[in-house]
Amino acid sequence: MRAVQLVEPTVVRLVDIPVPEIGPDDVLLRVAAAGLCHSDLHVVHNPQRIFPRPVTLGHEVTGSIVATGSGVRGWAEGAPAIVHLCWSCGQCRNCLAGADNVCLRWGRRAQPPAPGLGPDGGMAEFMRVPARFLVRIDGLDPVTAAPLADAAMTAYHGIRNSRDVLIPGATAVVIGVGGLGHCAIQILRATSAVRIAAIDVAADKLTAAAGYGAHVTVPAGPDAAAAILEMTEGVGAAAVFDFVGNDASLSTAAECVAPNGMVQIAGLAGGRVPIAAEPRDGLGWPWGASVRTSYGGTRSDLIECVALARDGRLSVEVQRFGLDDALEAFSRLEAGNVTGRAVLVPGSTRPD
Repeated sequence: MRAVQLVEPTVVRLVDIPVPEIGPDDVLLRVAAAGLCHSDLHVVHNPQRIFPRPVTLGHEVTGSIVATGSGVRGWAEGAPAIVHLCWSCGQCRNCLAGADNVCLRWGRRAQPPAPGLGPDGGMAEFMRVPARFLVRIDGLDPVTAAPLADAAMTAYHGIRNSRDVLIPGATAVVIGVGGLGHCAIQILRATSAVRIAAIDVAADKLTAAAGYGAHVTVPAGPDAAAAILEMTEGVGAAAVFDFVGNDASLSTAAECVAPNGMVQIAGLAGGRVPIAAEPRDGLGWPWGASVRTSYGGTRSDLIECVALARDGRLSVEVQRFGLDDALEAFSRLEAGNVTGRAVLVPGSTRPD
């Protein structure tokens, strides 16, 4: 089969490799679609050898089952499914409590393996998946459903963990209207009664944000926080969801979050949250505000994202690429020239 692999640090190639063998608890998935994520770019640009072997990339994967292991129950050939990206142990206290995205088998790092980030992922024609990490997607387009596995689930997880502050009439800010941000806007509209303000550096992303359901759009920059404060009578936003995570976006988040508010950081651009242990004067980080980071989301989060998509309340915008166009897709993603989510579709040969 063909697969997109990280063959050595910073080197990605389309290669021919054997179709994976499955064990008794696995299924063999014929891949329908695999999304591209900025996490993939972080892996590709890492100059260190983080995997001991070539690894097939791709952690946003849908497909149909073509074979099942002898121990698999409840799945049949032909069933459409999406792959949960957190391959947790299922036995530690966090997993048993439903926090399987913070699996304690992996110590203080608490980051379970994910396809494409250790185990082989889904940027290929076939993929081996332990059956317990599958979720049914009957009735959904597998191409537009693939980004539910991360772009939607990660956004949903942050929003779910901010429920206490997302009261009707409060303001929520989404920084970065990319793959995750455009999902976050829709999820906020579907699951809360807050006013949504979207911040981005690109005018076309702000136009798109209004179409996704944002009530207000604000250009990113030094005046963005002041605009949020002005629309909230000087108090700030109850929740800020930062899908960028650089110094500039985190500074905006700190300056516009309300007292007792919540900043959820999903972006991985290496920024620092400007919090100092000092008296508060109404500028910068306010009293009582919390900051939270999280890895992916739980299997339950993914199931709920699938339900929102099935109900027509969450729709991921995608640009399709064939496996032959994978390197072009990576280049477009890095240049910021992707609307919504780039998705590799085996059998497709030309980008949208």
